[in-house]
Amino acid sequence: MSEDLFGVHGQALALRSQRLSMLASNIANAATPGYRARDIDFTAALDMASQGMGVGDAGDSATRYRVPVNPSIDGNTVELSTEQTLFAENAVQYRATLSFLEGRINTIRRALKGE
Repeated sequence: MSEDLFGVHGQALALRSQRLSMLASNIANAATPGYRARDIDFTAALDMASQGMGVGDAGDSATRYRVPVNPSIDGNTVELSTEQTLFAENAVQYRATLSFLEGRINTIRRALKGE
């Protein structure tokens, strides 16, 4: 029923949350030797989730290691400026999706109250 009410936005919110966690982990490990930065291919994950795969499984399947522009000597592939930019962009997209869902819920709430 929630898929009828919210469409793909519920899955998108869960995937954006998973991606925020992954980007935060990359930022936290920026100084860890040998750490390999990861990211979720959001479009691919959303497509998989839309086709019936669980959101968590879709996010895991669409996880890729980032190829650094400037590789570090210690093998760490985190580029802090890239990670921070992607984190900020994803946070804005997360908030936009959440706002859409809040609006949808408010509309349903008003309809149930007969307003």
